[in-house]
Amino acid sequence: MKRNIVIAVVTAAALVGGGTATALAVAGDDDDSTSVTRTDDDRDDRGEDRSDDRDGDDDGAVRAAAPGDVTAAEAITAALKHTPGTAVSAELDDGSWEVDVLAEGDARHTVRIAPDSGKVLGAQKDDEDDAAEVRAALKGASVTAEDAAKAAAAKGTVVSVDLDDDGDDRGWEAETRASGGDERDWSVGLTTASVTADRDDD
Repeated sequence: MKRNIVIAVVTAAALVGGGTATALAVAGDDDDSTSVTRTDDDRDDRGEDRSDDRDGDDDGAVRAAAPGDVTAAEAITAALKHTPGTAVSAELDDGSWEVDVLAEGDARHTVRIAPDSGKVLGAQKDDEDDAAEVRAALKGASVTAEDAAKAAAAKGTVVSVDLDDDGDDRGWEAETRASGGDERDWSVGLTTASVTADRDDD
């Protein structure tokens, strides 16, 4: 009778503990029954293995963000559709395109565009007082920021376009990135969209 109780208790312990239980009952007399119970639980080992695997995955998960499908020209188009005006710069920064637009009334806006979908992520009005200089630099220009981005794309992936409104060499400045990661600076004309290497580029 006692032997049956011991076996039942050991079986229950194995089911509750989730491990492997081994019971050995030695019976001479009913009063002298001896039981030895050993429980092997490998859950801790399995937990350690899973933890190690997770650590390995975390180490391998640190990768550079993949470039988006939306080009600089497309980002400018999307920004101008959201905020009509004149685009004066576009830059791929912090995971999104940031396009500066000079709107009516000389208000300056920064429109953020998703690089993978072209959707508008947000827009804000900036406090800038250089509207007169920008409009003076673009007077008589036939090449827009979008045109400059398209022209510079022949040299590599365009990551920024900006209007240089200082001095006599006014024009668009574009930065491209080659497949190997090399970056180059280019000058794009305001009337012909001709692309030349930036003289200040080392």
